[in-house]
Amino acid sequence: MQADGTPDPGDDALVFTGANPSRAQRLLALGVVPGLLLLVFCTVRPFSAVQLRPVEAFVPFYVTMMFATDVIIAVILFSQFSIVRSRALLVIANGYVFAALILVPYILAFPGLFEPGRALIGGLQTTAWLYILRHCGLAGFICTFAVLNRTATDMHLRGGVRRSIFLSICGTTAIVLALATLCIAEHSMLPTTAVDDVHFSGGWLYYAGLPIASLYSLAVILLWPRRHTVLGLWLLVVAFVHLVAVPLSFFPSPSRFSVGWYTVVVINLIANSLVLIVLLVEISNLYPRVMLAVRAQRREREARLVTGDAVAAMIAHEVKQPLAAMITRAETGLQRLDQSVPDIAKAKQDIMKIVGDGHRAAGIIDSIRANFKKDGRVRTGMDINHLIRETTDVISDDLDKRRIALEIETGAASLVVTGNRTQVQQVLLNLIANAADSMAADEGDRILTVRSQLVENDEVLVSVADTGKGIDPQDLDRIFNPLFTTKTDGMGMGLSICRSIIEAHGGSIWVTPNNPKGAVFQFTLSLETG
Repeated sequence: MQADGTPDPGDDALVFTGANPSRAQRLLALGVVPGLLLLVFCTVRPFSAVQLRPVEAFVPFYVTMMFATDVIIAVILFSQFSIVRSRALLVIANGYVFAALILVPYILAFPGLFEPGRALIGGLQTTAWLYILRHCGLAGFICTFAVLNRTATDMHLRGGVRRSIFLSICGTTAIVLALATLCIAEHSMLPTTAVDDVHFSGGWLYYAGLPIASLYSLAVILLWPRRHTVLGLWLLVVAFVHLVAVPLSFFPSPSRFSVGWYTVVVINLIANSLVLIVLLVEISNLYPRVMLAVRAQRREREARLVTGDAVAAMIAHEVKQPLAAMITRAETGLQRLDQSVPDIAKAKQDIMKIVGDGHRAAGIIDSIRANFKKDGRVRTGMDINHLIRETTDVISDDLDKRRIALEIETGAASLVVTGNRTQVQQVLLNLIANAADSMAADEGDRILTVRSQLVENDEVLVSVADTGKGIDPQDLDRIFNPLFTTKTDGMGMGLSICRSIIEAHGGSIWVTPNNPKGAVFQFTLSLETG
């Protein structure tokens, strides 16, 4: 909720009853409808007492349309209640249930509709009082909605949504049955409001006009702050229409089938129809929003799955190397200790290297975690030449076993760059390991060259060149893509990780063919200044 009382556009985005009305809706509800009502009032008011010929089919048509409209509105509001669990929605939905159900005894008690000169049930006062109770009841439900919608929170439902809806409808039905029974069985005891089947008495103003006008006036006042929601706006219109209808139907000499009576019936039907039309339009507008939300949720879920797979592959890819080194050195150390004359010194060296590999694995995991954090990574100045020598020392045993000659060429005694030491070493290890794998099946000279040199723009260029099988030209543009690999047992994450790390350091990484064979992977880092 915003400070001015209007709902936050992000709140209940898929619940149209609480959504902001469009500009066209506000113009129609607060401009066009009041303007048309004023025009109708000014046009009809001088002729409101003029008596017209009764149209036999009009009352059944009108009541049927009102009943169907009220029931459909109630169903839509109950569906919204099942989503947001709002007491206010449950109340107003039952308000329309009340308005629909009370029309059943109303039409059965309407004088002369089924038999000339009499009604099927009740007496002369029954229909008039059912009309009064219908409007007072609906106005009361609207007022309650306005109060609850301002202060109440979502309901805590015992037994679920369906049980709450069923019990509320049962309660509303019981109220309608009680009021209908009172109006039908005790019609002779009701205050006189009708003189005959057409004309009303002077008591009609006091028993009907004043209560109905008072309740709808209160509803308009309470709903005005709620005009910023679709449902609140159109309930405000309904209350205002019924309020304006009072002087048309109650003055100067109220009677059925007069110009004022027909006008009030028609505008009440139009008002209810407008609410129904707006709700149906909102439902049609809601469908694409729901589809977009479902698709966005599906894409987000798929993205999370891909991210999870990528993280798992990243961890497996990066931690696999130090774990393999630890296993190899542990086996070598055990062999040294199992000799007839244990080589304690070299076994101790193996154990120290295992400790180093363990720290390196822990550093890799921390580095991977840092890749997914929003905060800045710890970066310090480091000598890239020293880091190259340290990294090649880590993998030198593996290179020796594969009969790979290592050449290190540095362009200066010291080249200090700024970055995360573990991550940059991770890049070097990936590139060196890939180069070694590329030369594994080559029977010729196996030469691995690691170079560093200072280039333009105060950048340090590091290259890892091999004499292996090289990279197919058609794969050069996608070699750094996630999950792309040229290895039969590769995961496709190593080079993607390298690119992410280098680009996060403000550098760039690329690959070119080596001459006469193999590939050269190169990346740049900024030289530390100051």
